[in-house]
Amino acid sequence: MADNIDEIVKSLQEAVLTGCPQKFKDELLNARNIGTIENPDSRVRITGVCGDTIEMSLTVRDERIHDIKFVTDGCGATVACASYVTRTAQGKSVEEALQMEPDDVDRYFDGLPKEHKHCAKLAVITLRVALNEYLSKTSPDSL
Repeated sequence: MADNIDEIVKSLQEAVLTGCPQKFKDELLNARNIGTIENPDSRVRITGVCGDTIEMSLTVRDERIHDIKFVTDGCGATVACASYVTRTAQGKSVEEALQMEPDDVDRYFDGLPKEHKHCAKLAVITLRVALNEYLSKTSPDSL
């Protein structure tokens, strides 16, 4: 029975992902950085126009993103975009990560479908808000 269920799941995944770029399929089916960080330097929760929410937490060491995780209640496109954004941001300086644009995510996936472009924007905005929250806590002006 379990083998049959696995085959059904695989067949449904293939049907749903038909026509999606391979990079998108790979990111969705092998999403990274899912979870939360205990005692992060920043944690934010942003809800997009479609109702999907991404919660992102991160730690920074020597002004570089040391660890970054996300959880979402969103669709597959939101999972794929948040996975890509967190994977790309990890190890970058705060300033480098702040330069990421939704178009960068769209280009990586060889063009997201029009109805999912907002997922890239939600992932990038969540990253920016998390980084800005971190900066506001560590800036000399915030004392």
